[in-house]
Amino acid sequence: MLFVKLALAAAILWWVKGTLVDGWRELTQRDEGHWHWQPGWLVAAGLIYLAGLLPFALFWFRVLRVLGQRPTLRETLRAYYIGHLGKYVPGKAMVVVMRTALIRSDRVATGMAAVSVFVETLTMMAVGAFAAAVYLLLFFRQEMMWSVAAALLMVVSVTPTIPPVFRRLARFARVGRANPETLARLDSLGFRTLAVGWAMALLGWILLGLSYWATLRAMGLDGLDPLGHLPRYVAGVALAVVAGFLLLILPGGVGVREAFLARLMVPYLQDLGQPGAAATAWASAFLLRLVWTVSELLISGILYVLKPRSLRPGDDSGAPTPVGS
Repeated sequence: MLFVKLALAAAILWWVKGTLVDGWRELTQRDEGHWHWQPGWLVAAGLIYLAGLLPFALFWFRVLRVLGQRPTLRETLRAYYIGHLGKYVPGKAMVVVMRTALIRSDRVATGMAAVSVFVETLTMMAVGAFAAAVYLLLFFRQEMMWSVAAALLMVVSVTPTIPPVFRRLARFARVGRANPETLARLDSLGFRTLAVGWAMALLGWILLGLSYWATLRAMGLDGLDPLGHLPRYVAGVALAVVAGFLLLILPGGVGVREAFLARLMVPYLQDLGQPGAAATAWASAFLLRLVWTVSELLISGILYVLKPRSLRPGDDSGAPTPVGS
């Protein structure tokens, strides 16, 4: 068992290393001397990113509780942040494997943990695709291809999260075939839970957009408006992440994220009068990947060492949310 864990950790770190090396190489190749580095903003971008993941993690916690599981909040946050490293392994399935392995216990069933990961992830992507589609339809009408693409991404992401559809898919996948109680718990995933998820996910995407703004600040760009330009930051980041997520074969959506984000940012940077707008847009996209990846590595290392304590008998701090929420 120890050998398997070490091999898994080595594989993940190998893929993460490749992501960092590729990102750094692409960033340096596009350095045309137009930027005035402000390292403090890189730290801010990383912290904002980690804060932006928190609403998604809290929604996952709520889904687990609605499904009758009893993890502590600390256990949930630890599994959520560390589990993000799994996306750097091709196929994205490692995210589900890692989160499930980290959260399961005598209070959290393996099957319910896996189901909850799908609910949280699909909700995150659905809200991101929705935000991107709305922005593109309003402000990118001259390029209908982008608007249509975002709308299709939204439909693909949203449909599985609709409670009746999700329950039908779960039954089709024979989730809970060995335990009828599992199917009963799936019925507790209603529209109220979905509405909470959308509200929390929207907050998360706004913070991720601000992380990109801080990344641009780190490059010393002028004329940035964190409030007035926030919709573009959010739409760019959201569309990039969702597109990278749907292309499962690529670890962390590498290359795809950068292409989508850079394409949306080039006209924006041109409007700001930024010299070498195309090079800057691509560089900012790769820099954002570096910031996010390093942040994930650091928080994962800290949380892995700080293992949560076991609950004492009779401790009901992880009591489930009533069915029907």
